[in-house]
Amino acid sequence: MNYTIREIRKDEIKLLDNFLYQAIYIPEGVEPPPFEIIQKPELQVYVENFGTRKADFCLIAEIDNKIIGAVWTRIMQDYGHIDNQTPSLAISLYKEYRNKKIGTNLMIKILELLKTKHYNRVSLSVQKQNYAYKMYLKVGFKVVDENEEEYIMKWENNNK
Repeated sequence: MNYTIREIRKDEIKLLDNFLYQAIYIPEGVEPPPFEIIQKPELQVYVENFGTRKADFCLIAEIDNKIIGAVWTRIMQDYGHIDNQTPSLAISLYKEYRNKKIGTNLMIKILELLKTKHYNRVSLSVQKQNYAYKMYLKVGFKVVDENEEEYIMKWENNNK
């Protein structure tokens, strides 16, 4: 499968709403929530006015001029927040493009980008039963906290 990974353009930022919705983990057999759920303040923190903060970085995956996935970071008070200097990360792909190593490559590229921007760590939260948990471990994230439903994970650049 041929795809490219590149930085998002300003005119594409509105697509993050779609990817925010796709990032919601829905266990097998559970009815997906309505799209409007992303308007809740605790979810809008991921995308509202994206591109206006110092740690707002986004890479997208594209096939035949169609954006099929996104990974983005920002410093925010979200589920994966660990401190005010560490960006939190979100990633999602449309379902038909999952489990094809595209997500892993997006993760690797955003971690490389963060290093060039002098961010030596990034955090995220992931539901414990979400299959993406294994991918996060594979690219170097470690569990630093947990609650009943999710892990808080952190990646650190050891070659500072």
